[in-house]
Amino acid sequence: MTNSGSIVEAVLERESGNNPVKWNRSTFYNMTILGLCNLAAPGIWGAMNSLGAGGAAKPNLVNAANSLTFCLMVVSCYFSSALVHYIGIKGALIFGTVGYAPFAAGLYTNNRYGTEWLMLFGAALCGISAGVFWAAEAAIAIAYPEPWNRGKALGYWLTYRLSGQILGGAINLGLNADRNEAGKVSYAVFLIFITLQATGPIVGCFQNKPEQVQREDGKKVDLRILQHPWHEIKATTQLFFTKEFLLLVLWIGQAVFAESVFFTYLALWFSVRTRALGSFLSGIIAAICGNLLGRWIDSKRLPLSTRARSSFLLIATLQGAWWIWATVLVTKLRITKPTYDWSDSGFGHSFGVFVLLTASFQLNYLFLYFIIHNIASDEPEIIRYAALLRGTESAWQAIGYGLSSLTLFAQVGGVYFNFALWGVAIYPAWLVLRHFGAEGKKEEELGGTDGSHGTSMSEDLAVKVAGTVTVK
Repeated sequence: MTNSGSIVEAVLERESGNNPVKWNRSTFYNMTILGLCNLAAPGIWGAMNSLGAGGAAKPNLVNAANSLTFCLMVVSCYFSSALVHYIGIKGALIFGTVGYAPFAAGLYTNNRYGTEWLMLFGAALCGISAGVFWAAEAAIAIAYPEPWNRGKALGYWLTYRLSGQILGGAINLGLNADRNEAGKVSYAVFLIFITLQATGPIVGCFQNKPEQVQREDGKKVDLRILQHPWHEIKATTQLFFTKEFLLLVLWIGQAVFAESVFFTYLALWFSVRTRALGSFLSGIIAAICGNLLGRWIDSKRLPLSTRARSSFLLIATLQGAWWIWATVLVTKLRITKPTYDWSDSGFGHSFGVFVLLTASFQLNYLFLYFIIHNIASDEPEIIRYAALLRGTESAWQAIGYGLSSLTLFAQVGGVYFNFALWGVAIYPAWLVLRHFGAEGKKEEELGGTDGSHGTSMSEDLAVKVAGTVTVK
């Protein structure tokens, strides 16, 4: 009995989070490095787009370049798990940061000199690398944190992406505070963006490999892909055609299609300095909302089913409300064709919907990770599902930016389409989410603890070990 008691205590101590870790191997350290990579790469990309069509006077060409980026990201996401087989998850993360700076350089030359080819070439390079980055960072963000920290870790990591948007907005607001007319932003801001994005590969070198990570629960992280790359491609394809994932495709679409819609909305109807203010303010609001949602889905006081369903209900309801608001607005704006400045009458109600749509985008984004880690069964599946999630997001965003390069669709069609997409996506997503935490299903080691309902894998192991020793 003494042996069984000590074993049980050891196992439960490991579960309780008392395992000592080095600071430079901890979850917090790794999520910070991952966040800084996110800030340097997609964060600054988001900063440029949050200026409204990459800061350009007219959104058509930039939207077409973004569409090219996302088309190529679909392909690179799909093959990312095969690439991980050769260079590992850390190598994939570093590789994924390389293509962002050339795109920023293309925006700079287009803004200053009217050059178009470099922007399109940079968009292509960005698409090839960014798809790998998105898949790699998603797998790391889901697999590295302890179960009870996963939601908070996701919120913390995604805050860095928004920090890029906030930083870009602050810089641009400072450079263009006196410009109350329509037009393109100052080209000087892109020199800062290029410099920041060039640091991405350097920052990625400080990320721990999975086997180096030390978690407080003592569990080792294994994100290796041991199978042949062709096996990975087939396995990823099979996962896409599973019932669970296919039911989520429309929900993923309504979440990310919105990005091209509200950034184009900002570019069309607002002055240069209010676009900068939108980038700055919406990033702050979105960061706060994302971190609150992360803490909510980590709550141990409520079962998984309650957290999943309440979060889904909140996000779906708010999204519907914002689309109703936006539909009324764009129908009117297409006729009146204003250029709103913050000193104008009617600015508040037209500007507010952009801020709220940006915040909802962040809530949707974080919630999609929560969904993925609850349908994945092991670490290799995390990589495959992450690749599928980001690839599917990229496909929808390619369609969104492509259609937004058309004038009529940019003005009203994007909002109408996204509103309809939201409506048809709710029920299929609910068919997946309703099973989270149902029928005794518990968040195990891969997915986190389930509060007061059910036991963890380590606790189950402790009971089995204790029983075996007692019988002996």
